[in-house]
Amino acid sequence: MNTSKRRHYTLLSGLLFCFFYTWSSAFSLISLWLSQKVGLRGSETGLIFSATALTALCAQPLYGFIQDKLGLRKNLLWMIGGLLLISGPFFIFVFAPLLQINILLGALAGGLYVGATFFAGIGALESYTERVSRILGFEFGKARMWGSLGWAAATFCAGFLFNIDPNLNFWMASSAAVVFLLLLACLREVKTDALSQLEYGKPDSLTLADVAALLRLPRFWALIVFVSGVSVYNVYDQQFPVYFASLFSDVKNGNEMYGFLNSFQVFLEAGGMFLAPLVVNRIGAKNGLLLSGLIMALRVIGSGLAADAVTISLMKLLHAVELPILLIAMFKYITTRFDARLSATLYLVGFQFVTQVCASVLSPLAGHGYDLIGFADTYMIMGLLVLVLTLISCFLLLGEKPSTPPSLQLNQSESL
Repeated sequence: MNTSKRRHYTLLSGLLFCFFYTWSSAFSLISLWLSQKVGLRGSETGLIFSATALTALCAQPLYGFIQDKLGLRKNLLWMIGGLLLISGPFFIFVFAPLLQINILLGALAGGLYVGATFFAGIGALESYTERVSRILGFEFGKARMWGSLGWAAATFCAGFLFNIDPNLNFWMASSAAVVFLLLLACLREVKTDALSQLEYGKPDSLTLADVAALLRLPRFWALIVFVSGVSVYNVYDQQFPVYFASLFSDVKNGNEMYGFLNSFQVFLEAGGMFLAPLVVNRIGAKNGLLLSGLIMALRVIGSGLAADAVTISLMKLLHAVELPILLIAMFKYITTRFDARLSATLYLVGFQFVTQVCASVLSPLAGHGYDLIGFADTYMIMGLLVLVLTLISCFLLLGEKPSTPPSLQLNQSESL
């Protein structure tokens, strides 16, 4: 690995570590905080997650297009870093008081901040890292692994800190954001040569018409069907800590055990990020996507069938297998079936955006289901939805030898 490649790999890995550390510190136990400290019901918590999803789905297409236009410039990452920095003060001095005054106002403010900062911000950072990894020649999965380690490092102590004072987690989030900004200042923008310009295209040449052309591609809508199924994983995770803690006689003990479980899961996930490129390169991008969908269906349905904390913990740990394969396969699929210049837009719209659209619809329904029929039955319904859409995607997604070149030019046979 040459000096430039090593430097960029190290700094981008550090950025992902700090981003996920901030995100985990501020948000991994948010459902416990809303339930136990703020006193919200499941349906009210679902409303907040829905507002977060709605904001993210508005920001993600914008972030994607901006990052594709910027190419390898860091302007958007600087803005995201500033939002990360104010995470602690926002949750303590803005979000919590607003929820006490008015649920709808608090949900709106929380949704705007969390959606724009974390759920849209991570897509921009991941797509930036993936683009640099393609140009410099290192595996995206190995850099993304450090993001998982950042999440795990934060959740390892999150349960303890939550029982002492939930605000400690929020201040830890802002502390990690300071390091994020320092690393970003050290990151030099990659200068591409003429051959790279030809291979990856000139970002400045992109127009909104190029993005709109995606909507006329059947292969784009086939991807949307698949993502609509796997998007359930976000909804499943939102209030899982509440259900997990309820399986213990002492809720505080449940909080701590969830912190350990989540930390262990993400450490395993980090190892999965290291190995996932080997798996996906061997079985192909399409099969990688389908495999991740089947594992997700097993995890969610299994959580509905689980009757004790040990069994449901094993189901939760399947996320460490499913997510790495999903992310690596997703990037490889969109960069080989579509125009590589639009990788950020495709990731943020075709994956992240659709995920948030589904979450905005399913979050309040899931919250109502938890209150009405319980967590287990709601998980069964969610798992069956994932399974059905994954099976349909077997026939819709393009195989390893797409019949049309990965460009935005429509062939007659592909016109709707």
